Amino acid sequence: MTVKIMRALVKTTLADTAVEAIRSEITARRWAVGEKLPNEASLSEMLSVSRGTIREAVRVLVSQGYLETRQGSGTYVRSTTDLGRPLDMARRAGLRDQFEARLALEVEAARLAALRHTPDVISNLRALLTVRGNYGGGDKGAFIERDLAFHKTVIAASQNSAMVQLYDFFSLSIADTIEATLGAEIPEPDMSAHVAIVDAIESGDPEAAGAAVRRFMAPVIATLDRLLMS
Repeated sequence: MTVKIMRALVKTTLADTAVEAIRSEITARRWAVGEKLPNEASLSEMLSVSRGTIREAVRVLVSQGYLETRQGSGTYVRSTTDLGRPLDMARRAGLRDQFEARLALEVEAARLAALRHTPDVISNLRALLTVRGNYGGGDKGAFIERDLAFHKTVIAASQNSAMVQLYDFFSLSIADTIEATLGAEIPEPDMSAHVAIVDAIESGDPEAAGAAVRRFMAPVIATLDRLLMS
């Protein structure tokens, strides 16, 4: 079966794009399960890439369960199911649960901080935000540490030792949620959203402080809900 794959390949990511092009044809059921793919030379011509790039793409798709190679026979379709989607959905559902738990902790911490903060706490929070800055690429680990330091200080400002211990216990999960906002899929709360939390705490109004944290988290949770529904 000759299949014309209508996809322009980006030259800087030939192997990745070849994987996506072939996978798209498989999930669109251009080839049935058990059907043999065109040979390496034919795929190379269809995609206008080298045979080495095709070999690499096939290796990736074999590892993902879409294809199987039979010694001396060729490459065959093993599955036409988009195997990546269930994994993505599970990851997004897990992230949503993490953000929801984080929201519950940070809302109540901000409320208590509004009632119990000192001027030194507010000065420290603003200094931590200055150090944090906005993420512009580069060392993700260092940025996550700076962002986490700010949020831990908000928790500490609650003066609730059990809440501080809980937040510390879940710190790896919190770090995961921060990292998730540094990619293209989930929006990172910007500096103004962080400043709004400090301003609300400084106001001494617990309702305003809790609302500021909810506004901070709302775009993230809304995005995850949309992705889970798509």
